[in-house]
Amino acid sequence: MPSEERHRIILNILENKGSVLVTELVSQFKVSEMTIRRDLVTLEHKRLLRRVHGGAVSDRGRSYEPPFLSRSTLGQEEKARIGKLAAELIHSGESIALDVGTTTLEVARNLVEKQNLTVITPCFPIASLLCDNPSIRLILTGGILRPTELSMIGHLAERVFEEFYVDKLILAAAGIDFETGLTEYNLEDTLVKRAMIRHAKQVILVADATKFNRVAFTAIAPVDVVNTVVTDKSIDPSIVAKLQELNIDVLLA
Repeated sequence: MPSEERHRIILNILENKGSVLVTELVSQFKVSEMTIRRDLVTLEHKRLLRRVHGGAVSDRGRSYEPPFLSRSTLGQEEKARIGKLAAELIHSGESIALDVGTTTLEVARNLVEKQNLTVITPCFPIASLLCDNPSIRLILTGGILRPTELSMIGHLAERVFEEFYVDKLILAAAGIDFETGLTEYNLEDTLVKRAMIRHAKQVILVADATKFNRVAFTAIAPVDVVNTVVTDKSIDPSIVAKLQELNIDVLLA
């Protein structure tokens, strides 16, 4: 396995668990302890983790946002299944707001057969995917482009969502916590999401199981603004029960 691939997997483990042991990585990758220690030194020099005795811990703050392209390679199978199931909730003739995110992009991939949709999005990859479909009226918000996220932010992006009332919002979040609520890495993205939520008749949250019990940098809204959650089957059953207590429908892909 190339070292770059090991580095990506190590960072994914730290993203989910917060810490990892050298012995765990030696066993997983079937390489020497020296190789793993070199990997950890390299990642520490990039300020992506902090080495501790016997392993490493995450050195990412809550405001650290992994780039869109790197996130798109993580949990791809789960995101694809979530996207396909969430798209089944969208019906021809509806107006849809599609949030920025790697999972919402998977929803967009499954909209190509829908008829007479209106889609509003601040996400360049989603717009590029749907722009050639004659059955979809596409509205791309203006605003300031965030290069790493490929999204539009700022007053112009917020204003577009204040001008329209959509049937359904397909929402993404960096973290979902029952006390803190829905959270995101970046304040500017958060402000756009809030505008989306205010003008949506129904809010559908798409998130893989790793997003739950996690808190990012800025607060979007309480969890109970969501009507439906589409996630994967690896989610903890106790989390599903808490969502249902809030009268939120839960669909497992």
